[in-house]
Amino acid sequence: MSHAHPLPFSVLDLAPVPQGTSIGQALHNSLDLARHVEQLGYHRYWLAEHHNMPGIASAATAVVIGHVAAGTSTIRVGSGGVMLPNHAPLMVAEAFGTLAALYPGRIDLGLGRAPGTDQATMRALRRYMGAVDSFAQDVVELQAWFQPAQPGQAVRAVPGEGQDVPLWLLGSSTYSAQLAAALGLPFAFAAHFAPDQLMEAIAIYRRTFKPSAALAQPYVLVCIGVCAADTDDEARRLFTSSQQQFVALRRGNPGLLPAPVDDIREVASEAEIAGLDHTFRYSAIGSPDTVRAKVQKVLDATGADELMAASQIYDHGARRRSYEILADVRGQLTKAAA
Repeated sequence: MSHAHPLPFSVLDLAPVPQGTSIGQALHNSLDLARHVEQLGYHRYWLAEHHNMPGIASAATAVVIGHVAAGTSTIRVGSGGVMLPNHAPLMVAEAFGTLAALYPGRIDLGLGRAPGTDQATMRALRRYMGAVDSFAQDVVELQAWFQPAQPGQAVRAVPGEGQDVPLWLLGSSTYSAQLAAALGLPFAFAAHFAPDQLMEAIAIYRRTFKPSAALAQPYVLVCIGVCAADTDDEARRLFTSSQQQFVALRRGNPGLLPAPVDDIREVASEAEIAGLDHTFRYSAIGSPDTVRAKVQKVLDATGADELMAASQIYDHGARRRSYEILADVRGQLTKAAA
C-alpha cells in the first residue's frame, strides 16, 4: 500500500435509537450518516444484527442494507454481521444475492457466530441450540450457494448463485480467527466491545492463513469505538451515552441510547466504570489530536489493513461530526508494517 493511499476507514452502524427518537427516524439517520461518510471517503458501511434490543434498529439487517445501498452510490454496504446461527444459509444467500443483483460490486457479507441476543429470543428465532456448533459447516455451505450451480443440482440459490458477494468472518475471540485463516477469508475483530483476545486472534489468523480463491494474503479489519469532538471534554461527555447504554445492558436492562450526562459517576458505580474502561480500552475518545494518537496506537499494535469505527452518539449532528473528525485524522496516520 503506497503512502498516497491512506488506510481504508469504514463505519459500523448499530442503527442506534436515541431516547425520544422513533425507529423510523433512527433508520433515516443511518441513511443520512451513510451518505455523509460516503462523501468523506469512507470505504464501507456495515450494519449489525441484534435482536430484542430496543436501542438497535437493524435486526432485519439485509432490509436495512438495502435501504442504505439504495440511497448511496459508491460506498460498500454490508453486514457486520449477520449472525449465521439464526438463519438457514440458503436464505442468507438469497437475501444477499438479491442485494448483490441490485447493487453489483458493493455488497459485503460479514458473518458472526454469536446469536446476537438472549436465550429466550434465540428460541423465538427458531434457533436450535446446536447451531453454533455447526457454524463452520454453515459458512462452507453458504460459500457453496454462491457458486455457479452444477448440472443437475436439485436446490439452487436464486438469487445468489454466481454472485460476487465477499464473505468476511467476524470475531471477538480466537475461534473465528482460526476459521477465517483455514478458509482463506478476511477477518474482522470486534475490539469495540470485546478487546481481550484482539492481539492473540490476529496473530493466529496471520500465522495460520491459507490462501484461497477469495483472498491471497491475510486481511485484518479492526473495529474500535470512536467518539470524536472538538475538545476532549465534549467527546468524553458525548461518550457517556455509550457508557450508560452498556451499563444498562450489563445490568440486564438493555434500552434506548440515553442522552449524555456531565459525569458518568453519577449513574454508574466505580466497579461498573472500571468494567467500561476495560471494555472500551481501544476506543478513541477525544479531540482530533487525542483521537489521532489513539488510532495510531491501535494501528501500530495490530498492523490492521483497515480500521472500522463504531460511534454510539446520542445527537445525530454530533455523530456526523465525529466521523468528519476521524476522516480528517486519517490523512495524518502512518500504516504500521504487519
